[in-house]
Amino acid sequence: MAMPMDYDGIRTDDASERTDNVDEYRRTCIDFIEDISHNYEEWVDYYKLPENEDKKRRAEIHATILKTNEWIAKVAQSIKAIDVVMNDGIQKMAESTAGKPLEIGVFINRKSSYTETSPGVIDVNVKGFGRKGRKMKLGFHFKDDRFRIESTCGAYIEEFDLPLQEYDAMDIHLKLHAENAKQRDVISFTVTISEVENGVEIDRRGHTTIVHLV
Repeated sequence: MAMPMDYDGIRTDDASERTDNVDEYRRTCIDFIEDISHNYEEWVDYYKLPENEDKKRRAEIHATILKTNEWIAKVAQSIKAIDVVMNDGIQKMAESTAGKPLEIGVFINRKSSYTETSPGVIDVNVKGFGRKGRKMKLGFHFKDDRFRIESTCGAYIEEFDLPLQEYDAMDIHLKLHAENAKQRDVISFTVTISEVENGVEIDRRGHTTIVHLV
């Protein structure tokens, strides 16, 4: 079994190519989010967690369903935007299912997870604290891909001169390029943080953020 945190956040079927009706596709994807959430709840069952942790992960999955479907209904204005929001929700459910043992924060305009800002070069503040004196550093989302990113505007995170050292208390800034964005565009990205001890990765977790351009 693959761990939920390793899910790549991309829906791979061709549903978005079968209709040009935004409202119809919006309804389909709202239903899909509801349906796939049961798969993540089954993973929580599989883990056989202590009661408090079990309740916490289920509550986070449920909150993600509500927020994702709200964004699909009210924010996304195109087939592509609906895909971005839907995949963001899937990624967030995977993160909640896998658990959040590391203290990680990713902020745009001091807001986390669901944010809004203006087009341009967007400042992303990443914070993290390790456990038991361990250090934190930027990790890789999947193999050679440091970040996961999807958008309606060709956005990307600048990888030149990244702060790659280990930190006792991580507090770094990344540049999210969205100069070509227009109002109502959306961007979803995942920053992965590794917890390190004596140069060896002990754990890693991703933190997914969605941005509404206003």
